[in-house]
Amino acid sequence: MADLGARTWVVPGGHLPCPSNGPEPQFTGFDQVCLLNAADAEAEVSLEIYYEDAEPVGPYRIRVGARRIRHVRINDLIDPEAVRLDRPYGCVLRSSVPLVVQFLRQDTRLPGTVALATAMAHPV
Repeated sequence: MADLGARTWVVPGGHLPCPSNGPEPQFTGFDQVCLLNAADAEAEVSLEIYYEDAEPVGPYRIRVGARRIRHVRINDLIDPEAVRLDRPYGCVLRSSVPLVVQFLRQDTRLPGTVALATAMAHPV
């Protein structure tokens, strides 16, 4: 099982819709990256965010324990800079050990409903 996955992954697109009812954005969903480390060593992951009209931001540093899974919300990435929630983005993940990566989106725009979409990230 330790040889599952790849060391570099690409998520071609994501977007956190956040219409505002005032000075603070009202979150209507979130994007999340799920990282599965089946290796016997801790994974040191770096993640870079790419925008259409700005230079990439990152790296964001994430650790995933050996034989563990970790879920990371994109809007929780704030160091070195908060992810810009008002525009589409893509990201590249690089890991010290092979990982399996899944990208999830939860949308709660309609009252009383929850939509969940999932896609595998693309290994490079």
